[in-house]
Amino acid sequence: MLLDGKVALVTGASRGIGAATARLFARHGARVAVNYNRSEDAAREVVRLVEKEGGIAVAVGADVTERGQAEAMVRAVERTLGPVDVLVANAGMRVHMAPFVGYPWEELEAKLTGEAKAVFFVVQAVVPSMIERRAGSIVVVSSGLSRHPGDGFCAHSAAKAALDALVRAMAHELGPQGIRVNTVAPGLTLTDATAFLPEPAKEAAARRTPLRRNAVPEDVAGAILVLAADTARHVTGAYLPVDGGTVMP
Repeated sequence: MLLDGKVALVTGASRGIGAATARLFARHGARVAVNYNRSEDAAREVVRLVEKEGGIAVAVGADVTERGQAEAMVRAVERTLGPVDVLVANAGMRVHMAPFVGYPWEELEAKLTGEAKAVFFVVQAVVPSMIERRAGSIVVVSSGLSRHPGDGFCAHSAAKAALDALVRAMAHELGPQGIRVNTVAPGLTLTDATAFLPEPAKEAAARRTPLRRNAVPEDVAGAILVLAADTARHVTGAYLPVDGGTVMP
């Protein structure tokens, strides 16, 4: 019960890594807010599964790239569950894959600003309460592509690298207030978001890992839990790859 008595907010939690994280957090005693943007039915299914296992969860709709919606969501969570102790900033923008030469600037700009807003606004909304209590844990979900790019992923790599830098800046500034900020960087993870990739590409990625398999959402959720819990109370500004050993820092 690593999060017993904690209130956790997980953005982009209606499916994939976010849903697995919400369910794992609930099993460890957290009261969990399951954020969604358009997938309300999927978010309510996550809540149903949490409650079936004896946990407490609520679904909260918000487009976290909009400041007003992010702030309203946090206020709603505080009213319903209490002040947020743990934030997992997992919501991400769609990936447009194309070679850099000829890549539309508009697509790159949208990816950069969308990813940054999805973290920036929700973190700014939760930290005042954390500062008051001089305690809090924030985990930002990045990508292994932020440091080791792949063909066609120039926008995704650039956007996630920007998040990595933002995490370090937040960890530096918020540390004196008792708030920890860390990054989890998944490798290829088998979710709806990667379903478009051809099977040969997935198999090749698995062969490159010492563990010889791709991640599933529960693998990443476990790493997020490690950084979120108070057992990691002296860890901040860290970048944790979850890629089966493909990259060994």
